[in-house]
Amino acid sequence: MTDTNSIGLPESSAAQLAEKLNQLLANYQTFYMNVRGYHWNVKGQEFFQLHVKFEEFYTDLLTKVDEVAERILTLGYTPVHAYSDYAKLSRIVEDKDVSDGQSCVKGILQGYQTIIELQRDVLALASDADDEGTADQAGQYIREQEKTIWMLNAYLGR
Repeated sequence: MTDTNSIGLPESSAAQLAEKLNQLLANYQTFYMNVRGYHWNVKGQEFFQLHVKFEEFYTDLLTKVDEVAERILTLGYTPVHAYSDYAKLSRIVEDKDVSDGQSCVKGILQGYQTIIELQRDVLALASDADDEGTADQAGQYIREQEKTIWMLNAYLGR
């Protein structure tokens, strides 16, 4: 009997990674729903600009939800898929009834900051486990989202 999974990672490392990735998945799902709500409910003079931008964000987040879930499956584990699990695992909280553009952008900024922090934890675990696949995925997401944070801060005049 071997103590490695089907892609050659130690089972203990794969289990830790899957647990951390499930936390990331829960945060992505909650963040996705927040951004979807911002898209639906934003009002004001910047409606047209923000409505389109928010759709771009939530479309990308939904892609990442799928990719994170598939990485968990690749590691040999099951992705969480119930809203009750997301509520327990997510550090991002539901943001209800927000329609002011500035508040929506601030919510997105905070969401990305949380996601990046979690992905850095995933990256550290993956690096320690010599899990190049998970490390590469997390690294790509971080690079992309750091630029998004810069642009959101610029939009807010920071």
